[in-house]
Amino acid sequence: MVGTHTSPGASGTQFRTLLLCFIVALLEGLDLQAAGIAASGIGKEFQLLPPQIGAMFSAGLLGLLPSALLGGWLADRIGRKKVLVVSVLIFGLFSLATTQVWDFHSLLAARFLTGLGLGAALPILIAMSSEAASPDKRSVAVSITYAGVPLGGAVAAVLGMVNFGGDWRGLFYVGGFVPLAIALLLLALLPESQAFQNRQQEAVAAQRPVATVGLSGLFSGGMWKSTGLLWLASFFVLTVLYMLLNWLPSLMQGKGFSRADGSLVSLMFNFGGAAGSLLVGRLMDSPARVKTAVGIYLGMLLSLAGLGWAQGLSMMLLAGLGAGFCALGGQLVLYAMAPTLYPTAIRGTGVGASIMVGRLGAIGGPLIAGQVLAAGLGVAGVMAASSPGIVVAAFAALALIRTPQKQNI
Repeated sequence: MVGTHTSPGASGTQFRTLLLCFIVALLEGLDLQAAGIAASGIGKEFQLLPPQIGAMFSAGLLGLLPSALLGGWLADRIGRKKVLVVSVLIFGLFSLATTQVWDFHSLLAARFLTGLGLGAALPILIAMSSEAASPDKRSVAVSITYAGVPLGGAVAAVLGMVNFGGDWRGLFYVGGFVPLAIALLLLALLPESQAFQNRQQEAVAAQRPVATVGLSGLFSGGMWKSTGLLWLASFFVLTVLYMLLNWLPSLMQGKGFSRADGSLVSLMFNFGGAAGSLLVGRLMDSPARVKTAVGIYLGMLLSLAGLGWAQGLSMMLLAGLGAGFCALGGQLVLYAMAPTLYPTAIRGTGVGASIMVGRLGAIGGPLIAGQVLAAGLGVAGVMAASSPGIVVAAFAALALIRTPQKQNI
């Protein structure tokens, strides 16, 4: 059991925290991948060109930008639980709104507003799961929570394969109604972060206001180096990850595979991602941290090449599995380290800021892919355009592993 205490009550609280964080991550993964799986049906209904579909993907990611930072900042001030509940309500409501769009512009608006809710949730999930664990198990705790994202994507792929609801809207009905129910569950059952509560209580006992530190805290006292490296790696890893998450089904159809084949490769991508998240999380808590990072980023390069050049379905399935394992594993390397780089007072802000910077890459990735495809360079061209960023991310992550960590909470 991951935990800071051994008492049954404390263990139960930690388990409940991780389980609820995992469920929210599952819903986030479902919604993030729903747009990619539904893209073909949306494109046909509204007669969208590839660059417009890329804009739809990026609109959702654009909403993630301000809310990732704002959500983490608010969580450091008013509490993790309150902000998480509100964010889940927002992305549930506007996922439902996506089913009611009537043209390209209303589609962009709905995806942007959904992104506002999704963006605020992720940094809180990472901070809460890290704070629920003992120092030697924090990477595992984050990996358990984050494994929900690719598994949620796998659920979306399965729903797409069975054509749930009869058309593309079915995915967004699931991604809307279920979060609204889960928000009520969070309100009733999710405990507030003990680290956050301890900080509040210490301030009360000392009869002083709770110290607040803004973005400047991410760069003071030598923190600028860690923050800069984390941002650099996050930007390039998410560029590639969201290019794959959003475009993989369409890329498969562009290579002549059926919609069902594309959904199957997406399913393998997400299963590989869940496995990569869990295994890398365990390895990041071991002495093999450097070897793990080297292996996972090298694997990203090899799997991108595999997706670009594989021809038969069996090879594409294998490449999709490897790409998911390495891409999500590469992101988990960063998410496992991010909470340990910052003290409690700025943990949510630090994690949220790194996710926001990563989302800039995530916005650019789908747009770049759309332009490469429009230029007629095909799947291999998309994968080739992704490779240099992985090399940069690998060097930044390796440098980051060697920086001191704020294991205190």
